[in-house]
Amino acid sequence: MPYKTFWVLLVLSFLSACTDSTKTATLEDLHTREVRMPGGEKYRAEVVTSKFDMSRGMMFRDSLASDRGMLFIHGEPGLYAYWTYQVRIPLDLIWMDQNRLITEIVSNAQPCKNESASTCPKFGGNKRSLFVLELNAGMAAKHGLKPGDRIDF
Repeated sequence: MPYKTFWVLLVLSFLSACTDSTKTATLEDLHTREVRMPGGEKYRAEVVTSKFDMSRGMMFRDSLASDRGMLFIHGEPGLYAYWTYQVRIPLDLIWMDQNRLITEIVSNAQPCKNESASTCPKFGGNKRSLFVLELNAGMAAKHGLKPGDRIDF
């Protein structure tokens, strides 16, 4: 068996063993994760891990479905400030530590309409965090989120 074929079959068999047999896996499942609020409410969040995708984030999007979000996973805990340059919708930004405990929340961060990214305000990044979750503005208040609450994913 050729070397590449072996590895492809190995990866495919591993992936098939990891799926729930009652649900058909989709391409979306590879790039999203279920996120559960402390009260049990669920969101489907795009998972972002690369520096390029993190810098793009929610830019150029005209809307975000009410049950959707974006989950940024940084490589290590740190102080991560965010901005809304070329983001078109208001967002709630929720920072979490390695235990998925909320460390900081910025509610209703408005899009930055400035011509230059360097003149846009920066949000958060005051507490060491590993994860940042972006949801539609108002969701943090709707779920009564506060520092110390745990978000599961």
